[in-house]
Formats: sequence, C-alpha cells, structure tokens
Amino acid sequence: MPDYGHDLLFGAFITPSADRPDRVVRLATLADTLGLDVVSFQDHPYQARFLDTWTLLSFVAALTERVRLVPNVANLPLRPPAVLARAVASLDLLSKGRAELGLGAGYFLDAVAAMGGPRYTKAEAVAALEEGIAVIRALLSEQRAVRFSGRFYSVAGAHPGPRPVHPIEIWLGAYKPRMLELTGRLADGWIPTLGYAAPDELPAMNDAIDRAARRAGRDPAAIRRLFNISGEFETHPQGFLRGPAEMWVSQLARLALDHGISGFILAGDDEAALRRFASEVVPGVREVVAQARTNPPSRNGDLASSDAAALAAARETEHLVAQREEWTPSGQRGVQTLLAVHRHLREEFARLRDIVEQVEQGAMTIARARSHLNELTMRQNYWTLGAFCAAYCRVVGVHHTIEDVRMFPDLLRADPTLGPTIEKLRTDHQVIAGLLSAVDDALVAAIGDASRLATARRAVDELGDRLLAHLDEEENALLEPIGRLGIEV
Repeated sequence: MPDYGHDLLFGAFITPSADRPDRVVRLATLADTLGLDVVSFQDHPYQARFLDTWTLLSFVAALTERVRLVPNVANLPLRPPAVLARAVASLDLLSKGRAELGLGAGYFLDAVAAMGGPRYTKAEAVAALEEGIAVIRALLSEQRAVRFSGRFYSVAGAHPGPRPVHPIEIWLGAYKPRMLELTGRLADGWIPTLGYAAPDELPAMNDAIDRAARRAGRDPAAIRRLFNISGEFETHPQGFLRGPAEMWVSQLARLALDHGISGFILAGDDEAALRRFASEVVPGVREVVAQARTNPPSRNGDLASSDAAALAAARETEHLVAQREEWTPSGQRGVQTLLAVHRHLREEFARLRDIVEQVEQGAMTIARARSHLNELTMRQNYWTLGAFCAAYCRVVGVHHTIEDVRMFPDLLRADPTLGPTIEKLRTDHQVIAGLLSAVDDALVAAIGDASRLATARRAVDELGDRLLAHLDEEENALLEPIGRLGIEV
C-alpha cells in the first residue's frame, strides 16, 4: 500500500479506570506535556469500572493545551447521534479546535442491551452506524434545519449547532468487510487496534477500504489510517514492538511508508513507556518518514531491484539473528550493532546510486540533487555531489577502521582459526577505500562537467558491486562467531 502523505500523529490510548482517576488524568496531561498529538479513551458505558468517556474528555480538555481529544471509539448505540454531534461540537469549541470523533458500531451487543440500548444484530449495527454518520454530519453542517428519516434514527427539523471550530473528522473502528466498506465510503479515518488487527493483516484491510472509496468516487488518500498499538521496550528484539526503541522506529516507519499508516496511538498506562515512546520513538519515526518523503528512492517510488533485494535480505537477516537465543547478551548486541551499521550503509549507497542515475538521465538537475543530498545525508551540511561522497566515504571508512582496529583483533584472540577470513576482509577494506576515492573524484569532476557523469556512474557501480558483496560476505562469515563469542562491535 502507498504512503498517503498525511501528517504523522502520535498519541496515548489511556484506560479510563474509575478506581484510579488521578492516574488517568496525570497520564493525559503528561501526553500533552510530552508533545504528543492525541489523547484518547475507550468508550464502554456499560463498564462500571470505567469513567464516562465524554465527561473525562471534557475534564482533560480543561487541563491540556495542544493534544487532540478523541473517543477511541464512541459507542454509537448508547450515544444517540444527534446528541453526540452536539457533544463533539461543544468539546471542539471548549478545547479551541482539538476534538475529533472516533466512532464504532458497538459490537458488545448484550452489554449494550443491558444498559437499555437497542439489541441489534451485527448487520443492523453497521446499518445504524451508517445512518448515525449521516445524522452527525448533518448536525455539524451549516444547514438551516435537518430532517432525516431512517430505519434506526430520525431527526425532524433539528437545527445544527453549535458550530465546531474546525471540520471534525470521523474515524471508524473497523475490521470486518461491511465496516471496512463503510469506512471507504463515508469515513475520514480508520483506527483499528493491534490485537484485533495484526500488522500483516493491515494491507488487505487497507485494500478493502481503498476499493470501497474508489467505488464511491472518493480518493483513497482522503482517508487517514491510524493504528492503536501496544508493545514492550526490550533490550533485544523479540517481535513486533517488542524490542529496543530503534526497532520500534523501524517497524512503525515501515507501516507509514509501505502501508499508509499515519497515526500511532500507544495503548497502556505505563508512564515510563509513554515517556520513551515520546522521546525516542516519535522523533525517530518522524525523521525516517520525512526523509523518505522528501527524497523518494527513485522517480517511480521504487529502489532499483538490486538495491531493494539487498535491503530486503538485510532485514531478513536481522529478523533471523534476533531468534538466536544461544548467543551471549554481548554477542547479541555486537551482532545487532554490526547489522544496523551495514543496513545503514546499504540504504545510503542505494540513495547515492539513485541520485547519480537521476542526474545522469536528466530527471534531476545537479542543483536539485544538491538540495536532496543536503537534506538527507548524515545530517551534515554538504552541498555538492562530491561532498556527499565525502560524507559517505567517511562513514564507510570509520566503520572499516573500527573493524580493523577493534573487532577483528578481538575475534582473532577469541578464535585464531578465523585468521584467513579476517585477512581477506581486511584486504577488501583497502580495495573499497580506493574505490571510494575514485567515486569521490568522479563526482567532484562531474559538478563542473556534466559529460563526466557517465564516469561517475561507472565508479559508483563498481563501488556497489564490491561493497555490497563485502557486506554480505562479512555477515556470512562473522555473525555467528560474534554472537557465540560475545564480541562487542
């Protein structure tokens, strides 16, 4: 699925526990202080152990300044849509434009009926939700009077108002085909929850929403995609959102760029986890996504097949090594560090090759390439193609120096039989250093003479052939002894 380009939102999904109201409010105000974008609460009015969601949202609105306030999601069968429209408009006014409306069909049918609500079938609940959306939108509009006569809801001349500060979005909690179809036709957003929707299920659900949107004459990109997530910060990778913060960054950025998810709402009541999410994960995801959006890998949005294959293989290798429980903790850290550096080198090389190709083919001017490279590479202010290589070459050179001076000797002391392998890798380092210098020279020359870009392209290709093969060989030969022997990298 594509990246639909929505601004990224990050937030908190806090349990509205009635037995600890002070903690609930403290977490909500902390989210605001930490700079998160959304505070949300589940809405189950039949739960005696929960605070009422609308009362809680209003209370939190008075104590916060910037976060959006969202029921996640409002139980429509127990909140008549005409009244709900007035409530969300009032909250938007009181909060100065910070209210959105998460909305659900209310599938806990017996619990709804126990509270005096209607006893719908599941199909009826979806049909009632569609009518409810129509009523809410009408009462948030500028019509003079609203008349609606449906099977489940009727409005006979109600006057819209109060008028909200901004156009309030309706985000649907949806999983099944009828609800996904309704989301594509009518909703402003989709907000599933991890546990009910696994990451590998999101593409098919997204596709169902997109198909419904197109059938309704809508642009699928108009529908924001959010995801209620949960996980654990661990020292070592254990699975989806179970690992170090940098792994969270990688996994969430991939959901944003590959599957169009632009909102990540962290569920749970752990203050320390919320702080880490805000301080370590959020800025990392924002940076990765911003870089990818500013500098797409190529003109058609795809890496060259060889680069894509190399990066996919690198991700698969990282996944596999995370399962090696027999390795020592220090060895696990060493392996993960080496793989992270190698992945970074592969990604940076893919960008280098792509930018040179675009300039060579006339798809990008050198001036535009300079702008791209300044924004993307190593967070340093380099303004020319040649300077980009200088930055990249330094990173590769530093990495190889660390290996030659520290990692290789440590491995040899621990296992002398690795001598021939390490000697071969050291020789590769010298060859690659020469190729890096050749690329640097060729790119600098091309700045003053565009006809020399072909020479730069050949130099880049030769560097890529040798460097990528070297990285693969190093991983194949050294990951197992690094992990087994506990070598720090």
